[in-house]
Amino acid sequence: MLNFESQHHKRRKKIILAIVVLLLMASSFYGGIFLSKKTDIDNSLLNENTVFLGNILNLYQEQKRADLEADVDFNLFWSVWDTLKARYVDAAQLKDKELFYGAVRGMVAAVGDPYTVFMNPIITKEFNDDLKGTFEGIGAEIGIKNDVLTIIAPLTDMPAQKAGLRPGDKILKINGEDTAGILIDEAVTKIRGEKGTQVTLNIWREGFDETKDFTITRGTIIVKSVKWDMNDDNIMVITISHFNSDTEALFERAVQDTLKRNPQGIILDLRNDPGGFLDTAIEVASEWIEDGVIVSEQKSDGSKNDYLARGRARLGDYKTVVLVNKGSASASEIVAGALKDNGKAGIVGEQTFGKGSVQELVPLENGSSLKVTIAKWLTPNGVNISQEGIAPDESIEFTTEDYNAGKDPQMEKAVEILNNK
Repeated sequence: MLNFESQHHKRRKKIILAIVVLLLMASSFYGGIFLSKKTDIDNSLLNENTVFLGNILNLYQEQKRADLEADVDFNLFWSVWDTLKARYVDAAQLKDKELFYGAVRGMVAAVGDPYTVFMNPIITKEFNDDLKGTFEGIGAEIGIKNDVLTIIAPLTDMPAQKAGLRPGDKILKINGEDTAGILIDEAVTKIRGEKGTQVTLNIWREGFDETKDFTITRGTIIVKSVKWDMNDDNIMVITISHFNSDTEALFERAVQDTLKRNPQGIILDLRNDPGGFLDTAIEVASEWIEDGVIVSEQKSDGSKNDYLARGRARLGDYKTVVLVNKGSASASEIVAGALKDNGKAGIVGEQTFGKGSVQELVPLENGSSLKVTIAKWLTPNGVNISQEGIAPDESIEFTTEDYNAGKDPQMEKAVEILNNK
């Protein structure tokens, strides 16, 4: 999960990152004609008892280090570095900092976890701006699902949704470039861009006979994370699109309005909510749950850390239905799972995305950062969110036909449940 400083909390905050807006990965292409040359360093690799360590002065020296395997040779890094600088056709155009950041990204990517990423200073700033709810792009949450770049959630009334993108859409190409093997931290630069510019995504969607290009005009994305209103059935509908820096204040206003208007029930709409701050998710769930576990953090050594309710439960006596779909991830899955396991709400919709790993944001030099997976989330009943997601009590699809016809069968089912006294 992420430690992060907000204006509302002076302490370090933990964040669940569902997948930050438009964090994508760039394709890598391997091939071509190349020549190889055996060097003295290559020969030294044959000696299994030798450990080579490079240093910042770019000197090659033989040292012993207990925490490295015997065949790890840091001189190889410097050998590749020097060869690129000496032999690459456009060597004069190479920039040391770009090579260095590229090497660090490659090391982190070798972990094989799409949520553990290195972010250079530019991407780190964009990431922090995203959490404030203001940025430029197409307005869609994107992640890796079954090794495929996938739309998790197009944001309401934003360019991606207006262009017709839907949760679960598979992005096969970005501006004609194949996304196979794409890395999540670099892709932001391929889809994000200045307001008024365009990006073309090649999309595969269940039900399509063939892939389809969607050309989207980027815009300024300003997102208020909480909306609420009373419907004609005297039901308060509270929609949370993110668990961001403005969520707690807006949700408090929603709670106050709910108590004032005293509805016959509440619909908490978490569809297409990709997550955000853990503390905020706990605050929201605590408005239904007075005490007990909201979520558990399980670390690699098997130890667990329970996060407990904050003891308010002002909405605990209202009959509640939570709406989820495959665009619901991370913090929204924590809230849905907590309310379900504590018997405070019924869950309607589709199986959630299943993003239940914990990332910590580690600030680095020069404004860079490392987002590293350190644990997994479990619901109060021990459900592994990453493996299983949150299963609905009432499984209701929201089809393309429903969408085009202006129908919302999931919302209709929630209203039906709350009207059935």
